[in-house]
Amino acid sequence: MSKEQLLWQTVQNELEGILSLGNYVTWIKPSELIKIEGQTLTIAHSNPIAPAQFNNKFKDLIVKILKENDFNDPELVFVTRKKRVQKYDELIVCVKCGKTTCVCEDEPAPKPITTNGLNPKYRFSNFIIGGCNEFAFSASQAIIKNPGKRYNPLFIYGGVGLGKTHLIQAIGNEIIETHPKMTVLYLTAEEFVKDFLDHIKNRKQGFEDRYRKVDVLIVDDIQFIAGKEKTEEAFFHTFNALHNQDKHIIISSDRQPSNIPTLTDRLVSRFQAGMMVDIVMPDFETRCAIIEKKAEDSSVVLSREIVEFLANYVKTNIRELEGALNYVLANCEMRELEPTLDIIGMLLNDISEKPVKHISSRQIISKVSEYFGIKSSDILSTSHTNSLPRQICMDLMKIDLKMSYPKIARELNRKDHTTIMYGVKKIEREIKLNNDIKNKVDQIRELLYA
Repeated sequence: MSKEQLLWQTVQNELEGILSLGNYVTWIKPSELIKIEGQTLTIAHSNPIAPAQFNNKFKDLIVKILKENDFNDPELVFVTRKKRVQKYDELIVCVKCGKTTCVCEDEPAPKPITTNGLNPKYRFSNFIIGGCNEFAFSASQAIIKNPGKRYNPLFIYGGVGLGKTHLIQAIGNEIIETHPKMTVLYLTAEEFVKDFLDHIKNRKQGFEDRYRKVDVLIVDDIQFIAGKEKTEEAFFHTFNALHNQDKHIIISSDRQPSNIPTLTDRLVSRFQAGMMVDIVMPDFETRCAIIEKKAEDSSVVLSREIVEFLANYVKTNIRELEGALNYVLANCEMRELEPTLDIIGMLLNDISEKPVKHISSRQIISKVSEYFGIKSSDILSTSHTNSLPRQICMDLMKIDLKMSYPKIARELNRKDHTTIMYGVKKIEREIKLNNDIKNKVDQIRELLYA
């Protein structure tokens, strides 16, 4: 072990006892001391936003530890290093001879075959970490060491296009690499529904074995089984069978279990018994890091000015952010243009000229009531129940529709608009102070404009 490795291991051991698990696993453990020149130490991390995190959160602690280890006045330099390529074990067979070890004289034209449903491109190494997903990422990494024992089930929820699928598939790919003897199965809830219906209609055999003989079951978008009684029952028994054998279950959804309409109480209870973590909309720094990483993958270097412009262009959805970046890069490549702020602004104006979806107050009431699993009439009633859904309606009408307080009062069947003023102020205060309520409002807004 080199002197750099020995010293950094000492620092890491000290920090592990000081920092939270999330901070240690996300930032300190993957970091590396790559150079010592006198009192100057260069620390590298693969995450583009790591240097800022180290400077803001950990620099003073590291300096203190270094001073206790024969450094008088240490100076720290934080850099981003390229991520190491990780191996992915998949079965390669020759198309001609059908063997994993080709015996053909000609070049075999290998074809990857995966039966676990996982996409090998989804890895922890290319998942951009920020304040919006740091806890979910840490919980996901904690599972890898001992699947089935910790955070079981893991339930990750959040709005559309925020990286849930990437993260849960990364868990599966990492488990396959770390525990090669374990079997992992990833599928969407829609695929589970189709498989179950095929099993019922055609008396297809092997349905239970397919799901109950795996070590890790990963189900994406579980909200789609809600309201399908027989399918929910089948999943409930599958869940119990796996959980009783300490097999790991990982689930994603666009909302918390208790907010999925018509989902049975017993499934809600099972999901809530494990670890529930949310992924929220990416902050500005995370959006910048995503753009830089995606541009780097395309061998394109963008100025900081352009990166920040793109990060401000799309604020709510990583998928749309990547789509805007891909559109810009593809057009610049086809037209042989150097990406500049003026050109990118022009290109984005071209795609933003599509008709904007207009919403009405009735659509807001309908979507909010659907989200909370209540009737529209419950929001319009004079009862004091369902105050949160009603206040969210007020806020959306005020912010998104620019409606006056008296008009909102009429839309919500209220006589006095001062009630609306109070309700809007209250929900705006809750949105600032309560992250869970903020997430609800964000998810409903995404559903409205989807």
